[in-house]
Amino acid sequence: MPYYLSQVGYTPESWAAQIRNPQDVRERVGRAAEAVGGRMESAFYAFGAHDLIAIVEFPDDAAVAAWAIATAAGGALRSMTTTPLISVDDGLNIMRNAAKVTQVYQPPK
Repeated sequence: MPYYLSQVGYTPESWAAQIRNPQDVRERVGRAAEAVGGRMESAFYAFGAHDLIAIVEFPDDAAVAAWAIATAAGGALRSMTTTPLISVDDGLNIMRNAAKVTQVYQPPK
């Protein structure tokens, strides 16, 4: 299954709720991922532009999109970015295929 990097920022209201009642985000977000066939591999709190970083696995782009839309719709997030991740092996194959394309592609002149 494909992996994705999810980076989120919480709203101040969400942080306040989490301070009042700390809960394991892996359980909450993991259950949501499982609802569409995904799973959370790991999650980390972070400082800076993002408050939480997660590596998640989903069957396809449609499943991760459904998960992202549903979690964003909950109102706890001020931002969310989900990026498809490419394995090193797939990346090497992509570069080999790109080399084939560069042999025939002609940029506009």
